[in-house]
Amino acid sequence: MKTKTVLKSRKGISPILATLLLIVIAVAAIVVTYAWIMIYMRSAGYQAGIQLNIEAISWPTNSIKLYVRNTGTSDATVDAVYVGTSSENLVKQNDVTFNPTNKVVVANGGMIEITITYEWTPLETYYFKVAPSTGPAAEGSAKAPASP
Repeated sequence: MKTKTVLKSRKGISPILATLLLIVIAVAAIVVTYAWIMIYMRSAGYQAGIQLNIEAISWPTNSIKLYVRNTGTSDATVDAVYVGTSSENLVKQNDVTFNPTNKVVVANGGMIEITITYEWTPLETYYFKVAPSTGPAAEGSAKAPASP
């Protein structure tokens, strides 16, 4: 008999409890949205700061020249240059010269010329990575010409 009265009961939750429940749900939704927006803005700002691109590659005898442009909004300082015959086996190069010599690629379209002393093989594909001290690295590949 008791089960019938419980099932027939038309009482719901009190209006105060319903209001509190709605407030808790709204606050939780706001917190989740705020966290997502902050993560998105942090990554978007980071990417816009430094954006290096390998614009061109030339192949003088016993060296490779990379022309790297910064299309970001912050100056970039080149920290390391890597070369390899596959994207997995890049080797940091120590015999590298920069023009300008301070290794800084200025923002908004500035360019730097990087000359790597390297014995390259004709018609071999080479992979490059130019890593700034902060921000994302510029990566690319190119096939060496048949002759210098």
